[in-house]
Amino acid sequence: MIYFDNAATTLMKPPSVPQAVAQAITSFGGVGRGAHQASIAAGTTVYRARDAIASLFGCTDPRRVAFSVNATASLNAAIRGMLHSGDHAITTAASHNSVLRPLYYQVDHQGAELSVLPVARDASIDYDAYVRLFQPNTRLVVLTHASNVTGDVYDVARMARVAHEHGACVVLDCAQTAGSISVDMNKLGVDVAVFTGHKGLFGPQGTGGMCVSEHTTIPPFIVGGSGIRSYDRAHPPVMPEALEAGTLNAHGIAGLLAGVEYLQQTGIETLHERTLALTQRLEVGAASINGIKLYGGHAGHDRCGIVALNVGDCDSARVSDMLSNDYDIATRAGAHCAPLMHQALGTEHQGLVRMSLSSFNTEQEVDVALNALEDIAHIVFPPSANQCAVPTKAADNQSAPFAEAANN
Repeated sequence: MIYFDNAATTLMKPPSVPQAVAQAITSFGGVGRGAHQASIAAGTTVYRARDAIASLFGCTDPRRVAFSVNATASLNAAIRGMLHSGDHAITTAASHNSVLRPLYYQVDHQGAELSVLPVARDASIDYDAYVRLFQPNTRLVVLTHASNVTGDVYDVARMARVAHEHGACVVLDCAQTAGSISVDMNKLGVDVAVFTGHKGLFGPQGTGGMCVSEHTTIPPFIVGGSGIRSYDRAHPPVMPEALEAGTLNAHGIAGLLAGVEYLQQTGIETLHERTLALTQRLEVGAASINGIKLYGGHAGHDRCGIVALNVGDCDSARVSDMLSNDYDIATRAGAHCAPLMHQALGTEHQGLVRMSLSSFNTEQEVDVALNALEDIAHIVFPPSANQCAVPTKAADNQSAPFAEAANN
């Protein structure tokens, strides 16, 4: 299989990742749940992972790194802990539902207010319009570092400066950028950087978390066992235990640590350059095929390894299904859990085919995919036809293959 669905989950991992998970499963006890060797081994690995993540994100204190099961869980904890009744928040139409739905929840159930910065048809955002969204009660700005639909990376540092000038905190969704491009929360000026482990960090599913600046407080979102202060009625407010109720996924975090160490040893910039070269090869080739339309990719000051396209007016799920069944090429079609972005691009009914690459892909795989796209373009959109030979269905139709796979 040619795997071009890395924006959802990286399939190809450094060999050290599964090795670390396998070793951990047969040797780790619970983190902070004992003084025996198995518990100490788990705790030591988790601390090393905190230290590595802190270094990767420019977080000054490893204790300010809190692990969770994924970016969605951490975004819920951050947004619902920092946005209250009467507060105003700002986000952009590039946001994933992992950002939008917690914000909507606070609006619908907690009396918060929300403004959404539109995205233009080319996937760009209007930074001047962003400034005009601020209100006296703006307390939180939740930004998406890169669109999971088009791969455009936005100028977060510029937006964070404006937010802080207005007294607002900044939460950054790094699901698409962590491990793919450099993310330094101090240089970017963000207060909370949320990451997931199973994408660019090459870790297992079920890993993620956030880096919280020293001047930012997020109250416990889930409470329970903490391994400390067991006789207290309330969950301990100290980091990282405040945001880590229950037994940590030390087995998965061991794999995440191996993925981060691979990034540190190889160099994120080196891997980014390779991925970008493959992305450009795919984009240029796809643009030369009659009937293919490309979306975004050049609206930011950088990009992730995503090429978003459609073949004529054909339903994106059917094209993605053909790529999988006939050519053994894995892609992602549909709405990508990013409804506002698709509305901005005009693809809310057709969806689009997202082909997302990693540094483990090859030029040969890209060329095979281009040949497949050319075949499909001739099959479903013959040059002599006036319209697509395969009709369009709604992108959210659950019967359509790939229409709404979970998470990004």
